[in-house]
Amino acid sequence: MKLIIIFGPGSVGKMTVGQELTKITQLKLFHNHMTIELVLELFGTFRTNANGRLRDIIFEEFLKTEQEGLIFTFMWALDYKEEWDLINKYKDMFENQGAEVYFVELEASQDERLKRNVTPNRLAHKKSKQNIELSKQRIINEDTNYRLNTFEGEMPYKNYIKINNEHLKPDEVARKIKETFMI
Repeated sequence: MKLIIIFGPGSVGKMTVGQELTKITQLKLFHNHMTIELVLELFGTFRTNANGRLRDIIFEEFLKTEQEGLIFTFMWALDYKEEWDLINKYKDMFENQGAEVYFVELEASQDERLKRNVTPNRLAHKKSKQNIELSKQRIINEDTNYRLNTFEGEMPYKNYIKINNEHLKPDEVARKIKETFMI
């Protein structure tokens, strides 16, 4: 089994690249908004604990399947130890079951990401992003308050690639991931 964690700032294309990667592999996509939107719909507000517990259950149950692997997308606040601990928890959860874990970091300028913020695919899969002005302000605030891309040489994992996808189509990025990790 494989776990591919695709991370990067808001609207960088994590879900869209994950969708393209599912088309050329046997991997399933679990984008972070699948739980976020459920929690928002049920509770009317973001609840970190509920979101985290749902993810844990999905990962635990997925590991019991015969599936080839999972693509997980995540906006990782790299300047917070708790976020590193969470990612390491998921990494260890899969590796302890014999899975190979891969890390894909996406980066693009804020201007490009603000353009992507209004794409039909994003808006269709992320109801909470449909208030365009609020979603735009979230991207700006997240960029101001968190470090969402790594420093050179910071990633300690062997299976890691950083891709600037500002001028790449999602299917090109997916092919690059597949070729790099031979999945």
